[in-house]
Formats: sequence, structure tokens, C-alpha cells
Amino acid sequence: MTELAAEVSTGEAVTFWILAPLALLGAIGMVWARNAVHSALWLVLTMLCLGVFYVVQGGPFIGLVQIIVYTGAIMMLFLFVLMLVGRDASDSLIETLRGQRIAAVALGVGFAALVGTGLYRGLGGVQAVGLEQANADGNVQGIAALLFGRYLVAFEVTAALLTTAAIGALILAHIEKRKEQRRGQPEMMRERFAPGSYPGPKPGPGVYATSTSVATPGRLPDGTLTDRSIPAILPTRELSPSEAAPKGTDK
Repeated sequence: MTELAAEVSTGEAVTFWILAPLALLGAIGMVWARNAVHSALWLVLTMLCLGVFYVVQGGPFIGLVQIIVYTGAIMMLFLFVLMLVGRDASDSLIETLRGQRIAAVALGVGFAALVGTGLYRGLGGVQAVGLEQANADGNVQGIAALLFGRYLVAFEVTAALLTTAAIGALILAHIEKRKEQRRGQPEMMRERFAPGSYPGPKPGPGVYATSTSVATPGRLPDGTLTDRSIPAILPTRELSPSEAAPKGTDK
């Protein structure tokens, strides 16, 4: 390990000690953020740091894929959907299952311990050989040879699994209305012209009125007042004697 540490260049060490705390900070912020948009932005920070790590370690292809595909495409699409449909931060504070936080913490600690133990036992006696042999013909060519050669079956199974998951999500998210709940154009037209409805444009405030105030109800052609011309947030204002006096416009 001492020999391997001595081979680390100064630039690589500086990059690690600058970006590693930022990546860890982004991961913690993603978990602790109560707003979904803020959580996604913290995850973007972590993904950017990981992409730089891959490039520094001699994997430019996987580093650019991490930045362009995951950070630039998937996470930006996720943020776009969140901002489009809206997200209420108060929803995340509602605990639908009793004790789910304690169970989540216990399962998270257990999973981390299991993965850490497996990595320690599996990689404890492995000597690092670097990427010179793997990148002998080029980084992209080396990844393609492994992905479409040795791990072709695993790659195809993963692709089929992701496709199945996407189709299942679409089916679960699709809500089909019943036939009696559907409203066609004839039903909407009958509802619009039904008694009590007002299909035409509403008169503006002050139209055919004795005052130009927006709080004064307008008059219909038959002379009756209509409260439809006043916005709901404005109360109907009583006219003063001077305002109620004839203005000479009725001649």
C-alpha cells in the first residue's frame, strides 16, 4: 500500500482531497434535504465529483458518461419533471408507515456493513495493477470488449430488466377513466348552455354602471346589476351620494 500511495501524483491527490469532501457533502445533503428539488441538486454535485474521479483514475469514457448522461440528461430531466408538476415539501414530512425511519436507518447500517465486509474480504488480498493493460488498445475499446464480450449476457439481462421496469411504471401510473366519467364535446356544450350558466363573456367592471370603480358592479343591457363583473376578491362597494348622482350620461 505504501508503494501504491507513493505513485499517486500531486495533482491527483489535490483533486481527491478537494472533491472527496464535496462528494460526501452532496450525498449527505441529498439524504437530509426535505425538498425533492434540493435533493436532486445535491445529487448532481456528487455525480459531477464522481465523473472527475473517473477521469483522474484513467477512465475518461466512464467519466464523461457519468457527467453527460447521468448528470446532464437524467438528473436534468428529473429536475424538469419536478419543476413542471410541482413538489410540496410538506408531503415528505408525512410518515405513512409507522416506524419506517427507524427501520430505514437499521437497514441502511446493516446494508453498509454487509457491503463493506464483502468488499474487504473480496479485495483484501488483491494487488492493484492499474489500467495500463486494460487501456492498451484504448479506454473505449477496452470497455466495449468487456461489455459486449465477457459480460454480454449480464448487459442484456440488465437492459431487459430496466425496460420491464419502465413499462411497469407506465402501467401503474396510467389511470383510465370509466366510460361514465368521460366528458365529450356534446356534454360540455350542454353544461355550458344549461340554465344558470353564463356562456357569453362577462361584462367588465364599470360597464353600464354609474361609476368607473372596479368594485362597482356592471349593468346588463336590461338594467339589472350583475355581480359577475366584480372579481371575487373585491367586496361590493356602496356608492356615495355624489357617485350615485346622475352624471348626464343617461340622456
